[in-house]
Amino acid sequence: APQQQTGRSRIRVGSAPDSWGVWFPDDPAQVPWQRFLDEVSACGYEWIELGPYGYLPTDPAQLSDELAARGLRVSAGTVFEQLHRPDSWDAVWGQVKDVAALTQAMGGTHVVVIPGMFRDEKTGADLEPRRLTPEAWQAKTTGVERLGRAVQEEYGLSIAYHPHAESHVGYQADIERFLADTDPQYVPLCLDTGHVSYYRGDNLHLIRTYPERIGYLHLKQVDPAVIDEVLEKDVVWPEAVRMGAMAEPPGGVPAYPPLFEAIEELGLDVFAIVEHDMYPCPPDQPFPIAQRTHRYIGSCGSPSLQIGTPKTPAPGSEAQA
Repeated sequence: APQQQTGRSRIRVGSAPDSWGVWFPDDPAQVPWQRFLDEVSACGYEWIELGPYGYLPTDPAQLSDELAARGLRVSAGTVFEQLHRPDSWDAVWGQVKDVAALTQAMGGTHVVVIPGMFRDEKTGADLEPRRLTPEAWQAKTTGVERLGRAVQEEYGLSIAYHPHAESHVGYQADIERFLADTDPQYVPLCLDTGHVSYYRGDNLHLIRTYPERIGYLHLKQVDPAVIDEVLEKDVVWPEAVRMGAMAEPPGGVPAYPPLFEAIEELGLDVFAIVEHDMYPCPPDQPFPIAQRTHRYIGSCGSPSLQIGTPKTPAPGSEAQA
């Protein structure tokens, strides 16, 4: 469970393959993993997530060497769950075991668990109803609780449950209902600030109301003007990303400084992993954005931030002043 220490807050900032346009284990539209590691390290970040399982090397010895060479450490791996569906446990647990084992081998502490989406990522077609029946909702909450307990008991890791656009845990009301129906001991939240704001939720309210659930953050902003259009026209998630729904900070919402202040006031010890969804993107696009974002977050002046110092620019990239 998240650590609450009176007066001693810590916000360890990192980034993830997502900020380099990586959504899939293997895709010709994505930058090679070596380049991601070189550039995320050059920005100054010291913490990363594994991203889609299989994007980074899955051999622990090889991955350890690659990370050590760049001064990087792993905070978490990521999985999707569809535990509201009948007989889904084995398939979900099969994925989770691989990710949890690699995360544990790398010294990570969390497995970020994302609810599966109800629309097809490529076509936008509805795959299942947008509202779950009471029985399916209960299957999801009890399933995620079981998952959190199993990850703790078998790997010594904590899950961090990640509300997501176009999933059954997306709107603020869904998130609060989900928290009410799950055990805090086994189901901490990964508060993705962008996904909460995607449905006009209130991140600050969630942090202040559920401090004991906040063990992990994804730092992301959305462009409210694009979101208005997305919600009005029911635009599918990947198309919303291509439209620029995700904004480079500080150009979107929510504002970061008040979130950092609230975390400090509450004495929370959290990871805060920067994400900027932009699949697909040109290979030269992510690095300058990541550098500017690192600089911006570092300039927020929060005493709890641990963000690392930029290194020399990565080979082959333009030096940023």
